[in-house]
Amino acid sequence: MKAATVAQIKKELGYQSQKELIELCLRLSKFKKENKELLTYLLYESENEAGYIESVKTEVDEQFQLINTSSYFYIKKSVRKILRMVKKYIRYSKQKETEVELLLHFCTTLKEMKPSMYKNVSLTNIFNRQILTIEKTIAGLHEDLQYDYNLELEELK
Repeated sequence: MKAATVAQIKKELGYQSQKELIELCLRLSKFKKENKELLTYLLYESENEAGYIESVKTEVDEQFQLINTSSYFYIKKSVRKILRMVKKYIRYSKQKETEVELLLHFCTTLKEMKPSMYKNVSLTNIFNRQILTIEKTIAGLHEDLQYDYNLELEELK
């Protein structure tokens, strides 16, 4: 079966009643955990972006506490997993400020982690790539926000 395009789906959804749309959303949420997480964000957390950011930061901190630090192999694996989770939450929000906040927090936590990330090339590369991503995202923000975030970024470097 070939999937329809987004435009075709949007057009078809326009013909559905409210009750049918609710049924489609509920059915969609049963198939993948990410669909359910996205619906949860849209319904409950999109109104309070600051609260959403804080909850994600808390989850990132908890995940960093659980990292097995016995070898850099396990540390790299865990850091990549945490970064994937952060990127997923950023995709849900679609707001540049949220992206900058979460990536800054991720990089700060990574930098403060023991053993030091600077002793491993892969971890340092992950850190540097995220710094570049933050810089690109900051460039698209309002000037006042750019100034504030650039101060935080310089502190982090």
